[in-house]
Amino acid sequence: MTTQTPIARFTRLRHATFASPDPERLLDYYRAVIGLGLVGRDGDRVFLANDSEQLSLVIEPGDAELKSIAFEISPDVQIEALGAALKQADLRPELQSDSLPGVSRLLSFSDPEGTRFELIQGWTPTPAQERIGALAVSKLGHVALRTPDPHAASDFYANFMGLRVSDWIEDRFVFMRSGFEHHTLNFARAPGRGLHHVAFELRGPAHMHQACDHLARHKLPVLWGPVRHGPGHNTAIYHRNPDGHLVELFCDLDRMTDEALGYFEPRPWHRDRPQRPKIWVGLPRDVWGMAPSPECIEFAR
Repeated sequence: MTTQTPIARFTRLRHATFASPDPERLLDYYRAVIGLGLVGRDGDRVFLANDSEQLSLVIEPGDAELKSIAFEISPDVQIEALGAALKQADLRPELQSDSLPGVSRLLSFSDPEGTRFELIQGWTPTPAQERIGALAVSKLGHVALRTPDPHAASDFYANFMGLRVSDWIEDRFVFMRSGFEHHTLNFARAPGRGLHHVAFELRGPAHMHQACDHLARHKLPVLWGPVRHGPGHNTAIYHRNPDGHLVELFCDLDRMTDEALGYFEPRPWHRDRPQRPKIWVGLPRDVWGMAPSPECIEFAR
């Protein structure tokens, strides 16, 4: 629950930055499988956009890990004042200009566990310099992080960044929303901080069928799904990218179109009517679908 005025209010999830020991292999995967297009390069960094001409992914050399997550914030915010507030909170802000395609100014900071976040005001289109094929996902949908203390993480992002809790799975997995979509940032209990999974939105249920065929053609086994989850009620499949990170492809995510009403847009597959944020306890939590495979260790039950 929010107990203070947030320093900043995250609105839309924009892009994520990953380091890879083989950036070219990862680039090939995101172009040929996920369906992002190459915008350009800046030294060792590679920029990828979706079919809506928005930056979705940045790849740079290094050990395989998530480097940062970017959110858009309101254009009404005074970014210098926001930087001062982040500095006062000891979050190590840095203001950069023209560091990314389509982004004129960017304010980054580190959360208490060391994850780097980027705050963006406004953007200009960044069309891919090639035809986008493969799955042509709609956008980067959400990022899930490991953390030793999901409650502390959820409190920080509610109180400091204005996120709202959408659901809990017992006391070990929290779903948080920045806009009307059920979740854009998740925290899962684990010994240390790191990436749990990254998710891309598909265009609809028919696209899910195509995605399964497409993964099979690329010899990428589906480790879980198709499944309709309980929290969020999205239909999803999971596989691993070349760096071993778990990637979710999903559609039909719950939406809370009116915060004042406090419940998600009614859908026939909801168990509760109306469906409000809650704590999900016990199994099965999913509406339908098989349990995750043993190789999908991030969701071990």
